[in-house]
Amino acid sequence: MKKIILNFCTFLFTASMFAQAGHVMQGVGAVNMSMGGAATAQPLDISGALQWNPATISTFNDRILKLDIGLFSSSPELSSTVPEFDEFGMPTGNSFSGTTEDDRGLSPMPALAMVWGSETSKHTFGAFAFGISGFGVTFPESITNPINAPQSMGGFGRIESDYILLQVGLTYAYEISKAFSIGIQPTFNYATLELMPNPTANPTMAGYPSTDKATATGFGAQIGAFYDTGVGLKLGVSFKSPQYFNDFEFNNTYLDGTTAVNSFSMDYPSIFSAGLGYSRGQFDFAADYRYVDYNNTDGFSKTGWTQTASVAGFGWESMDIISAGLQYKGINNFPLRVGYTYSSNPINEDVAFFNIPATAIIKNAYQFGFSYTGFEKMNFDAVVHYGASDGATSGQLLNPLFASSGNPYGAIPGSNVSYEMTTAMIMFGASYTFGK
Repeated sequence: MKKIILNFCTFLFTASMFAQAGHVMQGVGAVNMSMGGAATAQPLDISGALQWNPATISTFNDRILKLDIGLFSSSPELSSTVPEFDEFGMPTGNSFSGTTEDDRGLSPMPALAMVWGSETSKHTFGAFAFGISGFGVTFPESITNPINAPQSMGGFGRIESDYILLQVGLTYAYEISKAFSIGIQPTFNYATLELMPNPTANPTMAGYPSTDKATATGFGAQIGAFYDTGVGLKLGVSFKSPQYFNDFEFNNTYLDGTTAVNSFSMDYPSIFSAGLGYSRGQFDFAADYRYVDYNNTDGFSKTGWTQTASVAGFGWESMDIISAGLQYKGINNFPLRVGYTYSSNPINEDVAFFNIPATAIIKNAYQFGFSYTGFEKMNFDAVVHYGASDGATSGQLLNPLFASSGNPYGAIPGSNVSYEMTTAMIMFGASYTFGK
């Protein structure tokens, strides 16, 4: 019985990557990240404008090309406790506990954007290619943590996952008046996902399988409006539709060498953003509120087990994000920025197990950035980021064999799983203005 419980726990561990796949990056590019991601009503650079409000690109009156590249690292820790059972399936009163740290290295975060604008035209155009989500986990085999203990001990051993989401968009903004603009933006997406093992597949006596790298494509759109009062205060609002993907098709291989194919539907959630900006003298302030609708997103709205013991979905609640940033321009050619981002946790304790380790859940994030604007056509930007979950997400381990009308997810008495993490990033950017 102990080995069955551990096998279910470890094989379902990598469901976390699905739960994190739709998590929203707080910002795009070094400038936008250094403002905490706030840009819906304060377009300081074209990357933040294209990401959060297509109407705001009307404020740029030149042809501008921008490239950013960042190096991102995370330090998740996974802890678990399982009760021990005797040969008759009865609890002994003892437990097995441990903690494992992720040993994955740095991950790149690219962003490429361009805007075409003119002071003599009411029309502004833009295009971008952003890596809006891309991460993975690598937990080495451990003899001190039941979740990823060696298979001979009833665990799974090394656990690894990889996910990348690239979004490409074309943007059009129209300046209805000098104060008011609207924008529209169709978006196209490409995602890859690899799991070891795959909890969305049906288990066999050999457990859950590993997969090759599956791909999916998707589409969506964003609309926005922007109003500049002309006396420093700016207002903005935008809505990004769900990004609708075709199913991931997994080619699975079980531990006994048998193979099978399964599919899983997972979209990217819709996002509503509202923001304000205020500029006066040497200061620019921005604040945004975002609502991320996981409740109505395929792959996240459902939760629990299917009748064949695969995972039906990951049960995320919709989440709130608050971003704020301040720029100081009092140093010649050297603007400084600080930013803060708050994110609510969409995972409650009932479904914490389905989302192990949910490495993208960062409650508080802090940024500091700067630019150098001393060249006629070139600007250079940089930002450093630190984020923390500020406490562990935890819940009981779940097993479909324990499920009942009073215990629908199969919570295991006396068990616990928890995870917490910190993140760090450094990013550099450069922009070039043509014909300036």
